[in-house]
Amino acid sequence: MKTILVVDDEPKMIKIARDYLAQAGYHVITASDGAAAVSASRTAKPDLIVLDLGLPKLDGLDVTRAIRKDSNVPIIMLTARGEESDKLVGLELGADDYMTKPFSPKELVARVRVVLRRAEGVAASAVEMIRVGDLTLDVPRMRVSLGDRFVEVTSTEFQLLAALAKQPGRIFTRAQLLDAVRGVAFESYERAIDAHIKNLRRKLEPNPREPKYILTVYGVGYKFSDT
Repeated sequence: MKTILVVDDEPKMIKIARDYLAQAGYHVITASDGAAAVSASRTAKPDLIVLDLGLPKLDGLDVTRAIRKDSNVPIIMLTARGEESDKLVGLELGADDYMTKPFSPKELVARVRVVLRRAEGVAASAVEMIRVGDLTLDVPRMRVSLGDRFVEVTSTEFQLLAALAKQPGRIFTRAQLLDAVRGVAFESYERAIDAHIKNLRRKLEPNPREPKYILTVYGVGYKFSDT
């Protein structure tokens, strides 16, 4: 049974999420503030975290930063904020998906299933290793190496990188990349692909401003270099 950590300072929201996720067959643990969320992530080692962005004191962005120091657990952000920049910052820090409040509890369950399936799908891939130049992707272990350097990536980042690296030179639209990582299409979500690409470039590229691995095809999308 998969364990889901739900983090929110609203008791009503905690109860709704817990009830629906438990009914869907998940073991649910909860936290109502950022410090408790970081502690629960490290001690309970959940399979996925549903994290409210607007927590008091230690907010959701700070929690994501803390968790990403030692864990690649999938994170779905919940936010009532209207600013697109807040969502993109969260994705750049390593969150896998986001939902804007108010939302349907059934949609939350669907998103949880999608993100978990995304992580499991990487491990279940028939391709064992992907090698392009000095980049190596160990698919079953979700490990990325650049030369002799090991690169920490989230499950979503790995899936996105694998889709590009499997077919160097092929141009992918954002919608195609969204489909490749088994995302849930909704308004503005294609912009999340840009956030994940930015994050991957920060981790992989010697100079993210002049990428040599993940290239932008202006007006279309992205491709992995074939030179």
